[in-house]
Amino acid sequence: MKLIENKTFDEERALYGEKNLEISYCRFDGPADGESALKESENITADNCFFNLRYPFWHDQKLNISNSEMTELCRAALWYSEDITIKDTIMHGIKALRECSGIKISSCDIISPEFGWFSQNIIMENSTVQSEYCMMRSSDINFNNINFQGKYSFQYIENTVFENCIFDTKDAFWHGKNVTVRDSIIKGEYLAWYSDGLTLINCRISGTQPFCYCRNLKLINCEMTDTDLCFEKSEVDAEITTDVISIKIH
Repeated sequence: MKLIENKTFDEERALYGEKNLEISYCRFDGPADGESALKESENITADNCFFNLRYPFWHDQKLNISNSEMTELCRAALWYSEDITIKDTIMHGIKALRECSGIKISSCDIISPEFGWFSQNIIMENSTVQSEYCMMRSSDINFNNINFQGKYSFQYIENTVFENCIFDTKDAFWHGKNVTVRDSIIKGEYLAWYSDGLTLINCRISGTQPFCYCRNLKLINCEMTDTDLCFEKSEVDAEITTDVISIKIH
């Protein structure tokens, strides 16, 4: 691995197409305001780096990013890339992850509208996320110990498992297929409309008009508090341990 440390890069495509590169304590920032610093690169490790410019990781293979910061100005940081590991990193740019696969994220602070669209094979743990339309049309997702805030989350996702999560959201899981949520807290309005194969186990659920127009919906040992107008036109098998304010039946 070639080592680059304590450098600042601000030019266009500063390290374009590089391979087998270790970047340490470097800054991607400056007056030249260049884009696409590491586009088309492979086997890149970035540790303790600062990213303040747009599109740094596009069409990349094998990325390992740790202890770093992607600011609000680091827009669309990772697109069309594969085999990605990100840990202990701040990701605050809009559209930070899109059309990627083979992703592992741990202990990260994510504030990114439209995060994670059209991506596959995603593992995320021990992180906080604020986003709108998070993970839309993504598949093969596994979240563990995620604290999420946002709107319109996890729409059109498939083959997904959420465990030990806290969701403060709205319109979550719409049109989701084969989704399991276990040991989690879900607060939101209009949850999971039009979903197919959603299973919730040992969950605490609150919010108006959840689970309408669902198919193959299962609730196992779940609490539903402050919920009304539930289950309209849904196929549901539910074991609920609390009172439900109202169920909408035609």
